[in-house]
Amino acid sequence: MSSPWSQERYVRAYMFAAHAHHEQLVPGTVLPYIVHISLVSMEIMAALSHEPDPDGDLAIQCALLHDVLEDTLVSYAELEHTFGKAVAQGVQALSKNSALPKATRMADSLMRIKQQPLAVWKVKLADRITNLQSPPATWSATKIGQYRDEAEQIFAALHTASPYLACRLRQRIARYGSSSP
Repeated sequence: MSSPWSQERYVRAYMFAAHAHHEQLVPGTVLPYIVHISLVSMEIMAALSHEPDPDGDLAIQCALLHDVLEDTLVSYAELEHTFGKAVAQGVQALSKNSALPKATRMADSLMRIKQQPLAVWKVKLADRITNLQSPPATWSATKIGQYRDEAEQIFAALHTASPYLACRLRQRIARYGSSSP
């Protein structure tokens, strides 16, 4: 049985992301940021095992690289040169535009994601599934509720990309803020 994604491309994107995020930590923890990246790519791999996708490579690479434009010094040009236009465009769509008012950034990103192949939509679903672990202890009930509401917005916009990931996200939203992750 052939894999829906390339191990060589996975390793290349993983190493690129590890170097780009090398000194970053998962917010509120002492864990290296690559843990988050690994969990997002694991969600994509699980989805691909349930729902094969001809764009599996695009999904995996975008999962591994989804935060490099938003959170590191990597440029769009470097990303495009290294991984190609489709990956660079997918990662750019997944990145919030910091020039916009904070209140409009998610809607803008979701609009740009919806212009991409479904593989990119799946990455946003996987990212939010991963982010819906236990909220940071410093977050207020209001902030937790806002984050849950934003997850609902993501679900509403992108759930049709993957029944598997939509189900996982729905479950995480239902449990978010309770004692079990």
